[in-house]
Amino acid sequence: MTGEPDSRQTRPGLLRSLIDRFGHLVRELSKFATVGGIAFLIDFALFNYMTAAQDVEQVTAKTISTVIAASFAFLGNRFWTWRHRRGSNPAREYALFFFFNGVGLGITVACLAISRYGLGSVWPEVFQTPVADNVASYLVGTGLATLFRFWSYRRFVFVEGGTQPVLEVKQDRHGA
Repeated sequence: MTGEPDSRQTRPGLLRSLIDRFGHLVRELSKFATVGGIAFLIDFALFNYMTAAQDVEQVTAKTISTVIAASFAFLGNRFWTWRHRRGSNPAREYALFFFFNGVGLGITVACLAISRYGLGSVWPEVFQTPVADNVASYLVGTGLATLFRFWSYRRFVFVEGGTQPVLEVKQDRHGA
């Protein structure tokens, strides 16, 4: 049919539009994941060291390892992931970051406690093992807490100082 755009012409425009619209989000998510990955390794190593080599109780060890990893994550997110979002009050950012990390820690520790003490009381040979502790804490708990943290940091912690800019609606040169 005449007058319809060729799919070869439409796709680059659609792809470009998606990149223009969501590229910043992909970059933020990539940086957040990198900082989070390093913080995860810190958390994982400390938790397992404290429980295996130091005989620290699991929930206590998880709390300590998470606080240390979260301190690293704050610095990485503030000065790398969201450095372009300079808020007007660093003390506010710091307090909110650790508040939302506390909620994330609660999510993670709840998953570990449900596994170890809830399900573990029913089936201790399965749920009171180092493998079960790591699955509950790091796969289930950290997965759920990470989703919550990304949303809350982006929405409440690392925001632009002052008034949020209004997004300009751009039209293509054909007026569409």
